[in-house]
Amino acid sequence: MAAWEGIEEAVMVAQMGSFVRAAQRLNTAPSNVSRAIDRLEQRLKTRLFTRTTRVVKLTDSGRLLITRFARLVAERDEAFATLDSGGEPHGDLRITCSAAMGERFVAPIMRELCRKHPQLSIHLNLTNRVVDLVGEGYDLAIRTGDLTDSRLICTQIAQRRVLTCASPAYLAQHGTPAKVGDLAQHACLVGTSDEWRFRQNGETVLWRAQGRWHCNNGHAIVAAAREDMGICHLPEFYVSEDIKNGRLAVILDQFRQADESIWAVYPSRRHLSARVQVAIEALRQAMPSVI
Repeated sequence: MAAWEGIEEAVMVAQMGSFVRAAQRLNTAPSNVSRAIDRLEQRLKTRLFTRTTRVVKLTDSGRLLITRFARLVAERDEAFATLDSGGEPHGDLRITCSAAMGERFVAPIMRELCRKHPQLSIHLNLTNRVVDLVGEGYDLAIRTGDLTDSRLICTQIAQRRVLTCASPAYLAQHGTPAKVGDLAQHACLVGTSDEWRFRQNGETVLWRAQGRWHCNNGHAIVAAAREDMGICHLPEFYVSEDIKNGRLAVILDQFRQADESIWAVYPSRRHLSARVQVAIEALRQAMPSVI
């Protein structure tokens, strides 16, 4: 039995929800599709589908295996197409990134990439949820900080700098903190995390921020800081314009944590994909070195 027998048929039935429609897409007879899947199920010693006269549904084992089979088929087709296209990136590129960084930096870069390569389709998911790249079938993620998933390969594309800021009016009224502990006497504007990181004597210092304004949106935190409500602790790209225009002032900079790496992260099985390579290179070239 050929190693691929039944795999493409199973993927197509799962996608189409019908043996007849799958056969039409594969340009073969429904009986051929059914026999190929029967042989595949015998080989795997498990059922992939439950069948009635009206409905075809994946079993639990089927759902688990079809995701992997679909990747195999896509990678096979990509390998063949790469030869025909002379290495030009093509097909679907699925990317995930946090909402703020994605909107500000990644989306514009990927739009330009899409314009440059007409055979490439880009699906960009902006979410603050940590997506399982392997399990959910993503090609690429943009992430910060330490990475622990051994299934993934990472390439640094930029760095992120976190600054502590307040408005000049707030500091004039309440004083400027001289050390991290002085934050206890101030109103902290708390974002997605109340754990603020600083660096002192070569070691990381964690400060549990407390205040009356909490919001999971960085722009809303910056707006509160501009309105003299307290001290914020955010990536530089949120506050750079306000610092430049004098609306916010950097404080405690001598205790600023080391810049965090921003990574392009991808499953190891995709490291030769032309579309992933061209996307990483575009991000590396177009992203500011520090954001």
